[in-house]
Amino acid sequence: MDALRTALGWLSLLYALTFLLFGLLHAGIGFGSVRQPVIVPAAMVETLCAGAVAVGAYGVLARRSWAWDGLVYGHAAALAGVLLGIVALAAGAGAADALLGWYHSVMAVVLAAGLGASFYASRARA
Repeated sequence: MDALRTALGWLSLLYALTFLLFGLLHAGIGFGSVRQPVIVPAAMVETLCAGAVAVGAYGVLARRSWAWDGLVYGHAAALAGVLLGIVALAAGAGAADALLGWYHSVMAVVLAAGLGASFYASRARA
């Protein structure tokens, strides 16, 4: 169970960094040739998602008593934010491009998988 705990913690930190990167892109800060249109609500949601997942990662890696709850809630909140982004793009609220489509799809899958693994680990812990 320690290997799963450690993997989920480090993956959650990677997710948080990914959310922060896209939050910066949506705030108008580009990285080289990678640019996104300024979408302030998206930047705010991505920053909140990064914080939620980072708190869960901290709890797991620091072995806090609330670690699994934090990881489950963090993944659930971030998944809700990603699904909100998918719905917003489908409704035409922002300029959709291949990068945003890929980003939302990949994040939805990895967050759903992480949520499932977090549920499993929280019930199977020793």
